[in-house]
Amino acid sequence: MTLLVHDVTLTYPDGDTRLTALDAVALEVPAGSLTAVIGPSGSGKSSLLAVAATLVTPDSGRVVVAGQDVTALGAAEKSALRREKIGIVFQQPNLLASLTAAEQLQVMAHLSGRPARQVRARALELLDAVGLADKADKRPHQLSGGQRQRVNIARALMNEPAVLLVDEPTSALDHERGAAVLDLLVTLTRERATATVLVTHDRAHLERMDRTATMADGRLTQTPDPVPAA
Repeated sequence: MTLLVHDVTLTYPDGDTRLTALDAVALEVPAGSLTAVIGPSGSGKSSLLAVAATLVTPDSGRVVVAGQDVTALGAAEKSALRREKIGIVFQQPNLLASLTAAEQLQVMAHLSGRPARQVRARALELLDAVGLADKADKRPHQLSGGQRQRVNIARALMNEPAVLLVDEPTSALDHERGAAVLDLLVTLTRERATATVLVTHDRAHLERMDRTATMADGRLTQTPDPVPAA
């Protein structure tokens, strides 16, 4: 399994007590598959992504990324891990206004030490993969909302991550553009062999996912895998 969240509990201070955000959560996501996590606001979905991304350390439990137990790593080690093995697609693209689409991706690889020509080639290859080969030199204000989100996805894949974590990628898009973004995520998950977790409120496209998990009050319940036809 490329991503393993094992028996994770996370609490936050809440006055004189503590609020439980994640309650003994377990999740396994194989490489090349996409798991959707659904549930109401405040149920713990964002906390799960934050723990999986090593942005927040849980009270207990383990997170394993590409075979490495990352829970006890130091801050510098976690930062390096995120740079090398975890791609994060935020709800809002947060693109830099002064940079072209290609440059948005190139910035992600700046710290890797790879030759500039190699980094540029990788950026152009990913923009082509998300259908934006002809937009490489366009800046964010010259792109539609759906196109900006595609740049966001390509940027997250720039360093060839093992794990891709996606937070509500269709929330600001209409139905047609949202469906196109989800189709793209499914395709890229297969092609790039990432273990992808998608947090979404959109139940209309769950049939595209390999698995669906429901978060409620900090607890995660997974839908059983479909039984293959005889």
